[in-house]
Amino acid sequence: MNRILMLTLLCAGLAVESSGVAQTGNPPARFRLLTLDPGHFHAALVQKFMHDDVDPRVTVYSPGGDDLQEHLARIERFNTRTNLPTHWREQVYTGPDFLEKMLTEKRGNVVVIAGNNARKTDFILKCVQGGLNVLADKPMAITPADLPKLREAFAVAASNHVLLYDIMTERFEITTALQDEFSRQPAVFGELVKGSAEDPAIVMESVHYFSKIVAGAPLKRPAWAFDVRQEGEGIVDVSTHLVDLAQEAAFPAQALQPGETTVLRARRWATPITLPQFQKVTGLPDFPGFLGEDVKNGVLQVFGNGEFTWRLRDVFARVSVAWGFEPPPGGGDSLHSVLRGTRSRLVIRQGVEQAFKPVLYVEKTGDLDAGVFAASLQSAVNALQSKYPGVSWQKESGSIWRIIIPEKYDVGHEAHFSQVTENYLGYLRAGRLPDWEVPCMITKYATIMQAYEMSR
Repeated sequence: MNRILMLTLLCAGLAVESSGVAQTGNPPARFRLLTLDPGHFHAALVQKFMHDDVDPRVTVYSPGGDDLQEHLARIERFNTRTNLPTHWREQVYTGPDFLEKMLTEKRGNVVVIAGNNARKTDFILKCVQGGLNVLADKPMAITPADLPKLREAFAVAASNHVLLYDIMTERFEITTALQDEFSRQPAVFGELVKGSAEDPAIVMESVHYFSKIVAGAPLKRPAWAFDVRQEGEGIVDVSTHLVDLAQEAAFPAQALQPGETTVLRARRWATPITLPQFQKVTGLPDFPGFLGEDVKNGVLQVFGNGEFTWRLRDVFARVSVAWGFEPPPGGGDSLHSVLRGTRSRLVIRQGVEQAFKPVLYVEKTGDLDAGVFAASLQSAVNALQSKYPGVSWQKESGSIWRIIIPEKYDVGHEAHFSQVTENYLGYLRAGRLPDWEVPCMITKYATIMQAYEMSR
């Protein structure tokens, strides 16, 4: 039976009027969040911190079940933590008509979608058709059949004057941001080389793990997260971040078009997951029936891994995504990234030597004298002080310099969701996205779908 569940997740002593507006004399919040079928922990991370102009009341629409309960538990932990507690009030509707109910009631104006990806593109299209802004977790599409619907969603969003945006957290990771900054310093980087299919100008490799700690607790994953028909294959999932970064590195703030991208080669492979590993992460006693065709000799084969090389205009790039079960001691999800310039390579490493923390290196490749190059690097660092005060460098060897980044910038992956959300709210306040964002999002997904088809 359909029902409204009211879950008050307030810090002690917070006074709220019957209208839902805090008794502080402040005007009503400009934005109110709606959370649609939260099945991924990213839905909760959008609410890890409070935001100006955002109502503490959030209405969740869900079919019910474990995914919902896990989501509410994470929000409750945010509300009850000692350091910077939040004060969200979760109002929950459950029922098979949860989507229709949300579109009819319109209790908010910004929909957060992060969950089972099988219906995500349909959800996105329905929401923008209903005149709602959408902040969607990646991927916004998982098969080529989704791409026309996503294109339509962007067109409808424009006609309805709402903003559709995907959550690209890697833009806010400090080493990634500084890699981008140094790539725009000609005295240090020179120009991005064009590369080739065999030796691309841009190479990015991301490693993720099924077992991890999120928001201070072991992550419980839903069983559908192991089904690429519902989660999406690795080549269309995590690769969204990498293609996004590669596009910006090659052609910053330029509106790219799908016709300018050509996938040259692509492959996919599986990560084996044993039943004890599956039980540890999901809490389920056995593989569910919908995973039956993926179980070989008692071991689940998850096609979460993918790699592809493509040409964007005249620049060659390669991205790779791999999934393991759990990281080595002290480790976690990681990124290896290389941008090749005519004067230097900008390299992010995150291995044992870096204590599993991302570190940015500048590696001189041109004929420029090392002393002259160091002076250019110092000038570039000086120019960054107004934006990133405290950033410095130290020499590692004759041609390699390490960028020293103060700890205050290492806010952690979870905090990047708050940064993305704040950035998106800024676009909502302005009433528009930058001109290049929508064509680049469409191009990103068009590239990924080319890779999906070629990998098969």
